[in-house]
Amino acid sequence: MSDESKQNALEVLGSGFIGQGSKVDEFENELKNIFDNEYIVTTNSATSAEHLAFHLLKNKSDRWDGLKLGDEVLCTPLTCTATNWPVLANNFKIKWVDVNPDNFNMDLDDLERKITPNTKVIYVVHWGGYPVDLDRVKEIQNKTYDLYGFKPAVIEDCAHAMGSTYKGKMLGNHGNICTYSFQAIKHITAVDGGMMILPHRELYDRAKLLRWYGIDRETNRKDFRCEEDIKEWGFKFHMNDVSAAVGLGNLKYMDEIVSKHRDNAKYYDDELSNVSGVTVLERKSDRQSSFWIYSMLVDNRQGFMNHMKECNIMVSQVHERNDIHTCVSEFKIHLHTVDKIIPQLISIPVGWWVTKEQREYIIECIRSGW
Repeated sequence: MSDESKQNALEVLGSGFIGQGSKVDEFENELKNIFDNEYIVTTNSATSAEHLAFHLLKNKSDRWDGLKLGDEVLCTPLTCTATNWPVLANNFKIKWVDVNPDNFNMDLDDLERKITPNTKVIYVVHWGGYPVDLDRVKEIQNKTYDLYGFKPAVIEDCAHAMGSTYKGKMLGNHGNICTYSFQAIKHITAVDGGMMILPHRELYDRAKLLRWYGIDRETNRKDFRCEEDIKEWGFKFHMNDVSAAVGLGNLKYMDEIVSKHRDNAKYYDDELSNVSGVTVLERKSDRQSSFWIYSMLVDNRQGFMNHMKECNIMVSQVHERNDIHTCVSEFKIHLHTVDKIIPQLISIPVGWWVTKEQREYIIECIRSGW
């Protein structure tokens, strides 16, 4: 938490205006500059952004056939539950897709196999910040159109991926709906919060309305007495000025923070490439990860975790596979790769706070065996 964030928050708290106001506008404008994209809408969480993304797609338009009750969404189980629960909240059906063992993102071959006439959304997660092959996803969209006469929408969960790039462009600039997180432990925190990046103005304008009950806050009015008609109901999903003020103070350090994550990850890649019992994930030159987490596969994971605990180093699986929970038992299917990698998946500390001495100690402990 930067000193600027603390000062910004104090100023807002003493200003008499702590709801959605000028600081939210300022935060959004800074984000638009960073992402070089004018269609950015902040929310009170990434989960709200994801819920709103699915809600926006329900309506039919010239660009889109709309979603109806029971339509299928192709999802990865390897993510936070906050990714997939908005699918259920919008009354759509989850169809699980296996993961790629080389990067823990969605297995795009399995994705293509599981497309049906009822598949209306492809919902990808950039695990650890490592971008999914978005060109291949677009190819699958086009093949679906050839087969069934429609293109599934694509929603990208970028909660891990602040600063990640694909083919030289930041995620959010490849024609899909993207959601980001400013939750407490993400690269950039606003204490809590999220944002959407929309592919065109139609969705952008609706998102701005529906994050605030459907009320147009930009219309000319005599006073704020809600005298105008609400044409489409919405939600209480807007960000407030306190969160925006905190986010603004931290946002100026984004490049530095992401750079430190990447530097630590590069060090681990180099040092772990030949360590017995460790499998490092793929790194392709056409994409750049933000390395929110540094995941790998290890033999005898429990032994590894016990050993690292003895070294006073916190390691974690980070997320439990979503498909094992009772609330989604009706969608349960066999996922060969997920079954195989979950007992081996582990993440080691990679954040901006990890010093050179600490990362050397982490490698020393791993090299000593478990």
